[in-house]
Formats: sequence, C-alpha cells, structure tokens
Amino acid sequence: MRTRKHDTRWLVSVALMAAIIIVLANTPLGMIQLPIIKATTVHIPVIIGAILLGPSAGAMLGAVFGLCSLISNTMAPTLLSFAFSPFMSTTGIPGALKAIWISVGCRVLIGVVAGWLWNFLQKMHVNNWIALPVVGFVGSMVNTISVMGSIYLLFAQQYAEAKEVGITAVWGLIMGTVTASGIPEAVAAAVLVTALGRALVQAFRKMNIGAGCAQTVR
Repeated sequence: MRTRKHDTRWLVSVALMAAIIIVLANTPLGMIQLPIIKATTVHIPVIIGAILLGPSAGAMLGAVFGLCSLISNTMAPTLLSFAFSPFMSTTGIPGALKAIWISVGCRVLIGVVAGWLWNFLQKMHVNNWIALPVVGFVGSMVNTISVMGSIYLLFAQQYAEAKEVGITAVWGLIMGTVTASGIPEAVAAAVLVTALGRALVQAFRKMNIGAGCAQTVR
C-alpha cells in the first residue's frame, strides 16, 4: 500500500526529473539545432523517469518535455515549427491541434510506452542489463517514429513546402530522418539509460520509491 511518505517521495522525484528535463531543454545538450529540425536528448530523462517511477510519471515527464518543445519552437522557430507549435500554425485551429499532438502527445507516449515496457520486462524477469538498453532504445524510437510519422500523416504538404520538394518525396525524407537521426539517438539512449539507470534503479528501490520497488536488481 502506498503511504503518504511514499507518495511525497514519488512526487518529489517526479519534480526533480521534470527540473532536469527543463534544464536540458534550455541547453545545447538537450535541444541540438540542426538545419531544419531540433534533435533532442531530452527524451532520455523521460525514459529513465518512466523506469524509476512508472508509466504515469513517464507520461507527466513526457508532457513536460513536450511543453518545452512547444515553447522552444514558438520562441525560436525553425522551418518545421508549424508542426510543433500551435502558435505557428499555417492552417488555423486544425493545424494548432495537430501541432499540440506532435509536440506534447507524442512525447507523452515516450513515458507511457517506456514505463509499460519496463514493467513487462520486470514481470518476465528479464535481466536489467538487457531490459535497460531495450527500454532506452524503444523509448527513443517511439519519440522518433511517432513524431516523424505524425508529421508525415498530418503535415505532409507543409513539410514538402518547407523542404522545397514534391509531395511524393516526403516519405523518403521522413525515412531518411528516422534512419540518420532516429537510430543514432536510440543507440545513444540505450547506452545512457543503461549507464545511468542501473545505479538509479538500485538506489530508488532501496529508498522504496517508484514502480517495482520491491523487486531486486539483477
């Protein structure tokens, strides 16, 4: 049973992880500016937070990440900011709602999927040396695929105009981004989540905080 002390520790831990996300989102290490899109490492603390604190915390942390992305694309717009900020919409309210889904909704998915996958692997008694990089890789790919997939489905025409290509070339460009940017980001996430996650999982379980706190570290 969750106690008030446990709930307080959980809330404080979520707040600390959110603070890390906000700091990263406002430094070059968190949001790396490329010619047409901002590559990110901010999804890594979202994934780690989901592992340590569960899917609900992961969803909240993903929302924080998404809001940071929305604000960043509003305050310092790029050619693709119409897909991430409702204030940069070129198609009115429908475009604004689509942008909120991509900037916030897709990032919420990172935490939810990472948290659920971690819980599943723990129930299957998968060794943490395997579970951590798997969750890191999958969580990162959820970010890339959901964002780029949503851009293709919701903003293909505007994307083609921003890139100055025909609409038929959009799919190839999307897949190129997934391959050239998404996969390296996912590999980096797998390494970092493993490096940071193992010690943190052990520490959080000793403090009786978060999901699966009663399970042993393998």
